[in-house]
Amino acid sequence: MNSEKITVSTLEEYDFVDDMIIEYNHEQVPFTQDPPFIHVNRVIKNEDGEVIAGINSIIYCWNCMAIDVLWVEEKHRKKGYGEKLLHEVEKIAVEHGCGLIQLDTFDFQSKDFYLKNGYVVFGALEDCPTGHTRYYLKKNLG
Repeated sequence: MNSEKITVSTLEEYDFVDDMIIEYNHEQVPFTQDPPFIHVNRVIKNEDGEVIAGINSIIYCWNCMAIDVLWVEEKHRKKGYGEKLLHEVEKIAVEHGCGLIQLDTFDFQSKDFYLKNGYVVFGALEDCPTGHTRYYLKKNLG
């Protein structure tokens, strides 16, 4: 490593690195779905068209879903919006042949909400952030 150097990647370089690991993964374990990535994102809007809740998720490569974000505006919490969004993406996951959904949440977020909806903790990362725990949950759909 004589003339090599570490630099901040451009967006194109970021995409290149992503593409390379996707290609490698596909060579190791062939994908079971086409296209390999299906974004499943939904929102709930109020009567004024403002977003009051939303969920961002993706069905990836092997008919698995990863939920990235589930958010409900604070004044609309405890009204069932989160559960409606969660059930909507679970239904779509089943329609696409998914057998598994995975997600993570922090101790100050919604672990109990997910447990109530059939998810189980399979891992925890303590002190992430300091003084808190990040939980990893899954739900088998099959």
